[in-house]
Amino acid sequence: MLLLLITSTPDAFAQTSSGGPPQDPAGQGQAPAWSVGISAATYVLPDEENFVQPTVTADRNALHIESRYNYEDRHSLSGFIGWTFETGTKLQLELTPMIGGVVGDTDGIVPALELTLSFRRLEFYSEGEYVIGVNGTSSFLYNWSEVSIRAADWMRAGMVTQRTRAFGTPRDIQRGVLAGVNVGNIAGTFYLFNPG
Repeated sequence: MLLLLITSTPDAFAQTSSGGPPQDPAGQGQAPAWSVGISAATYVLPDEENFVQPTVTADRNALHIESRYNYEDRHSLSGFIGWTFETGTKLQLELTPMIGGVVGDTDGIVPALELTLSFRRLEFYSEGEYVIGVNGTSSFLYNWSEVSIRAADWMRAGMVTQRTRAFGTPRDIQRGVLAGVNVGNIAGTFYLFNPG
C-alpha cells in the first residue's frame, strides 16, 4: 500500500505579531487567532480502489477541533473535540486527548489521542482511537505511529506502522518507511507500507 500525504497549515482568521498580543486599534477586545490545517492522504492500493482521505483541523489556544472523511472507514465522516497539553523545552511533549463520533458505513463513539514527542531532530508521533461501535458496527482499535529524523529543516525520513484490530478478529499490523519534505506551510510525505 502506498500513501502520499499533503498538508497545509496556514494561520487563518487573525494574525498576531511576535512582539506581543494582537493589536486592537479600535479597542474591541480581539479574541485569540484560529489556526486551520488541511491535509489529504491519497491511498494507492494494489487490489482495491484508490481513495483520498481529507482531514481538517482548527485550533484556538489549547482547543482542538478535527474532522475526517474516509478515516475510520470508507464513506464515513468523523468529528472530534479535544484539548492540547504541551510541556518541555529540549524534550517536548504535546498530548491531545479527544472525544468524537463517526457516522456513515461505520457508526460509533470515538475516544482518541494524538501524541508528539520531539528531541532535537528526532520526532515520535502517534495517533490512536478506539471506535465503540453502534448500530451494528463492530468496535475496534486503530493506531498510527511514526518515528522520523530531520536530515535538514525541510526534509525528514523514518519508519511508520499502523495497527488495527476489529473486535473478534486477529490483529493487523502494517509496517513501512516514510520520506517527507516541506516548503513553507506545505508539507508532503510519502509512505510505503509492507515493502516487498
